Parts: sequence; structure tokens; C-alpha cells
Amino acid sequence: MNGSAEEQELKDRLSLIEKMIAEGRRTTESWGWTFVLWGVAYYVAIVWSMFGKSMVAWPVTMVGASVLMGVLISRKRGRQPGTTIGRAMSAIWVGMGISMFTVLMALGMSGRYDLHVYVAIIGAMLGAANATSSMILKWWMQFGCAVVWWAAAVVACFTSETITGIAFLVAIFLCQIVFGAYGMISEARERKTGASHA
Repeated sequence: MNGSAEEQELKDRLSLIEKMIAEGRRTTESWGWTFVLWGVAYYVAIVWSMFGKSMVAWPVTMVGASVLMGVLISRKRGRQPGTTIGRAMSAIWVGMGISMFTVLMALGMSGRYDLHVYVAIIGAMLGAANATSSMILKWWMQFGCAVVWWAAAVVACFTSETITGIAFLVAIFLCQIVFGAYGMISEARERKTGASHA
């Protein structure tokens, strides 16, 4: 009888872990808009810096996107309770964002800006953040985003500036816009299904 109780406790723990992972994935889906926001912000900064020939395009766009995201998060935060996995995901992405902003801002200010280095850094950091999130959430679609970002980082190290730029634009589209839209659609579908079952 003791073995049966231990087996049931183990099953309950595994069930709880699976529920936490599923909740973490749903939470990440609910943040799909942030992927889209940052994808659009990257495109705005790229277009502004290319056609406006402005040195402030990237810093202004990134700070503006950060402020907008902060405002939207503060409005959203009161509606959803925090979870351990949610805090872990937040820590991964905030840490990556601060690291990327610090390194890229320093490179830009030092005059050592180079598209190859820039895309390699962004690809490696976003690849790591997506991979870490996907491994915690057991969400292989997000791991696919990590692979795309890593591929862009490798391409940046071995190809021309034109191909590097194309790889960066493709990675932004697939890993920010498409993945973010997928998360937003999944969340809306989940809400609709939940509302119809209520």
C-alpha cells in the first residue's frame, strides 16, 4: 500500500509539473504582442537609419519601444497573477534585453559599429533567450526561433553585408512577427474556447 501511495504522489507531482509548463506556455502566448512590438521596432529603426541616415535611429526607437512596452505591461500586470515560471521567463528576457542594449549602445557610441558584429550579437543573444525559454516550457516552436537566430548570427560571421542584412530581416520576420502573431492567435483561440466552455 505504501508503494501505491508513493506512486500516486509521483503521478500528482508530474501532473503538477505538466500543468505549470502548460501555464507557462499560455503565459508566453499572452506576451506574443511583445515579439511583434520588438519586430516592428527593429524594422522602424532599420528603415529610419537607412533612409534618414540618422545615428539616433536605433537608440531612440529602442528606448521608445521599451517605454511603450513598460506602459502596456503596467496596464496588463494587474489582471494576471504572477507565477514562478512567469517570473523566470521575465527574468530571462529582461536580462537579455538589458545585456543587448548595453553592449550595442556601447558599440555604437564607441564608433565600432559593424553590421556583422551587430547581427552576430543580436542573433546569439536572442537565440539563447528563445532556447532557454523553449527548454523550460518544452515548446519546440520557440526553439525553432532560437535556431533561426543562431543561423543569422553564423551567417553574419561569414557572408557579405547584403546577405547579413537579409538574414537579419528574415530572422526578425520569422522569430518576432510570425512567432508573436502565432502567440497572439493562440491566446485569442484559447480565450474563445475558454469563454465557450464557461
